[in-house]
Amino acid sequence: MKLYNFNALLDVAKARGFKAIGSFNLHCLEMLPAYFRAAKETHSPMMIQISTGTADYLGYKLLVDAVRSLAESEDVPTCLHLDHCSELTAIRTAIEAGFSSVMYDGSHLPMEENIANTRQVIDLARQYNVSVEAELGAIGGAEDGKQVAEEAIAFTTVEDARHFVEQTGVDMLAVSVGTVHGLYTGKAHIQHQRLAEITAATHTPLVLHGGTGVSDEDMRRAVAGGIEKVNVGTEMNVQWVGRCKQAFEKGKVNDSVRKFLIPANDAVTQVLTEKINLFK
Repeated sequence: MKLYNFNALLDVAKARGFKAIGSFNLHCLEMLPAYFRAAKETHSPMMIQISTGTADYLGYKLLVDAVRSLAESEDVPTCLHLDHCSELTAIRTAIEAGFSSVMYDGSHLPMEENIANTRQVIDLARQYNVSVEAELGAIGGAEDGKQVAEEAIAFTTVEDARHFVEQTGVDMLAVSVGTVHGLYTGKAHIQHQRLAEITAATHTPLVLHGGTGVSDEDMRRAVAGGIEKVNVGTEMNVQWVGRCKQAFEKGKVNDSVRKFLIPANDAVTQVLTEKINLFK
């Protein structure tokens, strides 16, 4: 089975009654079957996103082969997305390996430099039918070792979003509207009016980063208000590590490793299933 780009996967999702797609961070191959179980249980397409750290750890081609194989055997339309990448060489590596979607993150750059680099990525991606995500504004918190302090948070403005989309034609735009990367001990507060105004100004799929920590009510409202891709990573990782710790503490050194991982994977499937059902 081919891997879908974001645009094609969104069409599948909407045909199945979903307003948005969940994009879930994968940290290790052991977690992968749990993702596809959740997709099967919810009759949802699957978007799996990879940080450059995970890609370097596992290998770009191995990730493509593993995800494509499970997508075919489980009959789940799947998109494989490179998340939060500011290095053009890594983006090229992912595209040439077979990733079907990439994110160029130039949110830390001046607007026109972000636009120029995003357009460069889009020119390359179009040759491979790969979708491109970009980001405007600064989302707080930490992800894959990168930290944005509270005082550095910058919310996306309507005019910047309109200008950026007009100048790039990007497939999807990540916006800063109140969520926080890595949040799992508190609750985010989404600026729904800002989101509504950006939606009306861009007519482009918007992306909500920092999906962990968003209440179910806020998530449904955000999806109804224009968010069509929701990133979730921390909540799954916290559950997976927590269950592994419990299992390893109780286990014996001669137990099969799978005994320690099965409860963790079951927890991941449950988290994904609950999140996916919020996107209808």
